[in-house]
Amino acid sequence: MAMLGSGGFSDGYEVGSKRQRMMESNPYFAVSSSTSGFQPYGYGGGFHPPPFPVVRLRGLPFNCTDIEIFKFFAGLDIVDVLLVNKNGRFSGEAFVVFAGSMQVEFALQRDRQNMGRRYVEVFRCKRQDYYSAVAAEVNYEGIYDNDYHGSPPPARSKRFSDKDQLEYTEILKMRGLPFSVKKTEIGEFFRDFKLMEERIHIACRPDGKATGEAYVEFASAEEAKRAMSKDKMTIGSRYVELFPSTPDEARRAESRSRQ
Repeated sequence: MAMLGSGGFSDGYEVGSKRQRMMESNPYFAVSSSTSGFQPYGYGGGFHPPPFPVVRLRGLPFNCTDIEIFKFFAGLDIVDVLLVNKNGRFSGEAFVVFAGSMQVEFALQRDRQNMGRRYVEVFRCKRQDYYSAVAAEVNYEGIYDNDYHGSPPPARSKRFSDKDQLEYTEILKMRGLPFSVKKTEIGEFFRDFKLMEERIHIACRPDGKATGEAYVEFASAEEAKRAMSKDKMTIGSRYVELFPSTPDEARRAESRSRQ
């Protein structure tokens, strides 16, 4: 089945670095009505941009991932999925941005359909709700998320001042890893630091696929803090973000991977 709405304006907006592009250029408002022949919401006379194509989901299973949401909306053209966390835990809510307003109409028809054993509510929301959720996610992490802001990461000194305030343990969390990363590559990445090679845990989803995150244990909290100098360095073609973590968070990730 051809992806609905994939003609003309959504080409090139594959999921990946999409949130950055949405915020920078707002591809939805770059719609060329001539490609489709119809003029949504009075494009012809006077410019009335159509509503931002986002819906909100509620009642999602707590182990839900982007993949389940893609399956739930199979056949629709998704630009972004944002799972909403409250105090670091998944809230059961998400925002899904589509390639156009017709897609939203199709998405709303899936209201109250089941995902696993739970029915999921799908309802309209405003662009501002989605932007606020993105901003809250970035602020909660206490980081500068380059996926969201279109500009380059700020000077190293600025970034570090935020993370210097945080409490360090001997564990760091890595995010943005290549899905094929091996423990030996992580060991090599931190070769200048005292690392417990056997205490590298690469996080996986229940289906065995890597999440792009890992937890790494160093000889001491001081060593972990020193290793933060590798924040935003690359493994392969991907730059990797580092965050202070805790043994508890690492254990939870390990048990989720084993389920």
